Amino acid sequence: MTALFSLYHAPSASFPSTSFGTPLSTLKHLSSFPRIKRTLQFKRTLFINSLLSAESDPSVPPQVQTFWQWLREEGVVSSKTPVRPGVVPEGLGLVTQRDIAKTEREAGGRLPMATLYRHSSRVYQFYYILCRSEEELSEIQGTQLLSTTLDVKKYVQSEFLKVKKEVILPNRQLFPFPISLDDFFWAFGIIRSRAFSRLRGQSLVLIPLVDLINHSHTVTTEDHAHEIPGPAGLFSWDLLFSLRSPAPVKAGEQVFIQYNLKKSNAEFVLDYGFVDLMPGRDKYMLTLKISESDPYFGDKLDIAESNDLGQTACFDIILDRPLPPTMFPYLRLIALGGSDAFLLESSFTDSVWHHLELPVSRANEELLCRSVQHVCKSALSGYHTTLEEDEKLKEEGNLDPRLEIAVGIRAAEKKVLQQIETIFNERELGLDGLEYYHDRRLKELGLVGEQGEIICQPK
Repeated sequence: MTALFSLYHAPSASFPSTSFGTPLSTLKHLSSFPRIKRTLQFKRTLFINSLLSAESDPSVPPQVQTFWQWLREEGVVSSKTPVRPGVVPEGLGLVTQRDIAKTEREAGGRLPMATLYRHSSRVYQFYYILCRSEEELSEIQGTQLLSTTLDVKKYVQSEFLKVKKEVILPNRQLFPFPISLDDFFWAFGIIRSRAFSRLRGQSLVLIPLVDLINHSHTVTTEDHAHEIPGPAGLFSWDLLFSLRSPAPVKAGEQVFIQYNLKKSNAEFVLDYGFVDLMPGRDKYMLTLKISESDPYFGDKLDIAESNDLGQTACFDIILDRPLPPTMFPYLRLIALGGSDAFLLESSFTDSVWHHLELPVSRANEELLCRSVQHVCKSALSGYHTTLEEDEKLKEEGNLDPRLEIAVGIRAAEKKVLQQIETIFNERELGLDGLEYYHDRRLKELGLVGEQGEIICQPK
């Protein structure tokens, strides 16, 4: 695995190769380097153009030329640097200047870094950045992405008011220019989409140049960031950030990393503004809840909590994948009542979950099947288009990029919902063929014959 960069106290990532170093004491503020957005739009996007000829190539934006000049002046890059920013189909990316071997490592200059801290785990880049108008947001009506986007937008607005009151206004001398809500959204978006995490003593770290590296679904490992020991000065050593590649890269090719293997496409859109082609990205989060009005609420909550669940449980349903294994026991617990409530008695405390892993009774199984089908139908009715209409739009092509993403997200959610509905519809049709608790108990007592006939009813 070749190192693309080695940087003092930078984020975790790894790829084919170059080294830079900057001690923690030289960290600089975010404002010390120009605002370069990852996905600039260019007319010529079918080829990769390195900045080797930045002065003579009109396709390289002036902002990028200024950025590269700043990197050179700061000693971030040198003649040995194997990668440069380049105009690529994604907008901007890192392009190799020469072949990079799998185990190669290059030495380089020092790199100033910007370190930002998040004061909450709910820090996101928002789909708001992608969909600024109400018309654009209406294209994801009914989706979970829309509700998440609006929640995040509301959250960040409240955070901005708090920061403005507690930090900006009391320290006007530190902020020579006004900071607007749009500036705050921009900063949060930059953090979420470009910062590296999981570093020594840091929540998030921004690294100029390194953060231009793009994602590819063909990369199936997140092992691209490392911290390695390196010289921090004439007589001192510190940890360096090393960005590496898991495969060799030819000169002129773009290098990629895997941003996150676990995120859904909705999360990719929210964080990065694009969808990924990797299988398993299309998901729908099904939220189930034990009602507080349930006469057995307390008992059911105790059982759920003893099995690492709670009053509310969220299950990620992935397109064309089996349902989560704990989903059926939780559904049966919610539906438990009537003559089946004996399973909630203290004598079943240690075994109730085991019993819930299998059908309890026909009434219980029928109730959970119909409840889930109702939830799916209700969710599907919330979209302003049908799946067939979305598929037709995709087939026709020539969609605006933002609309194409919206159509893809809402179509994927509908496919998952229809999959869930089909599973429980088919299960309801087969209820008569299932074995329930009563049947299993009779077998355990030896009261059922070879053909399933009841030999004797227990007293």
